[in-house]
This record gives sequence, C-alpha cells and structure tokens, in this order.
Amino acid sequence: MSQQVDGKRVAILATHGFEESELAVPQAKLDAQGITVEIVSPEAGEIRAWAESEWGETYEVDRSLDEANSTDYHALVLPGGLFNPDALRQDSRALSFVRHFFEAGKPVGAICHAPWILINAEVVAGRTLTSYPSVMKDLENAGAKWVDDQVVVDNGLVTSRKPRDLDIFCHKLVEEIHEGRHKNQVT
Repeated sequence: MSQQVDGKRVAILATHGFEESELAVPQAKLDAQGITVEIVSPEAGEIRAWAESEWGETYEVDRSLDEANSTDYHALVLPGGLFNPDALRQDSRALSFVRHFFEAGKPVGAICHAPWILINAEVVAGRTLTSYPSVMKDLENAGAKWVDDQVVVDNGLVTSRKPRDLDIFCHKLVEEIHEGRHKNQVT
C-alpha cells in the first residue's frame, strides 16, 4: 500500500460483537494511508469487540447512525463477527446507510459474516462475492455468485473470508478508495 489517499473519509459501520481484528486492522491500515476513519454505530458511546473467543476491547463511536450522513464519506467498511452483522442486518437505519454507498457508486468493503448486511440491504444480486463459508448459501439465495478466494473485487465491492485475509482485503480496499466512484457499483 504505497499510494497515499489523503483527504478521504471512511465510515466503519459496527455495533457490539464485531470481530475486533476486522475493525482494528482496517482502521489502522486506512489511517496509515492518510484516510480519516470514523466508527458509525446505531447508538452513541462505546461498542465492544468480540476477540475470536471472548469479549475484546471497547471502541469509541464517532457518530451514531442518526448523526452520520453517507454523503460525508468516500467509502464504507463492514467488519464481521457473528453478533455485529446479525444485529445490523435487522436495523433499517443501517441498511439505508449501506444502500446509499451503493447508490452513489462508492467503494464498500465487507469481511467474514458482514455480507449478511449486504443481503438484507438488497445489493448482492448479480454480484460476485466471498465471505465466511457459512454465508455462502445465503449469498447464493440472494442472487450472488459466491467464490472461495481471499479477496474478491466486484465494481468497488471488496469482500474477504476471514481475519487471515485482512492484509489483502485492506490492500484492495485502499486501491478501490483511490479509484473513487465506480459507476457500476449500484443497488
């Protein structure tokens, strides 16, 4: 990741139970590229991570969904875990926030179980994605093509399977942010 992307702003949408590395690693890698990163969550305050097999650290929320506006950001990151995407896919405000990034052609990164959110936002039909293997059938039932690769890029949508894929996920995400809007990144 040698290309700086100064001046860009990225939202990480998460709530309690996100997989810690799937928020912390992209946050650090994007910050190192000169990108301003803000954590957006359904509620203000703090959210607590899940760190593989137990509760992890707490993270300060920068903006609640009621305060955040998708037009203020150049890209969106969706960390996985089990609890986090399951809660967000049931939150109409979160789904609307996600859909706006697709409608505007902005890059979106989703890892692990986070494609559950994309399914409920109705933005996966006709797309090629990867995810944690247990999400495969859900994606296929929603009209997506699922592949078992470390990272898949489909017109600004970057997906990966698990924390082990974070380095290549972050690299491709930065590339997509650098490229900017993607006219084929639509709902």
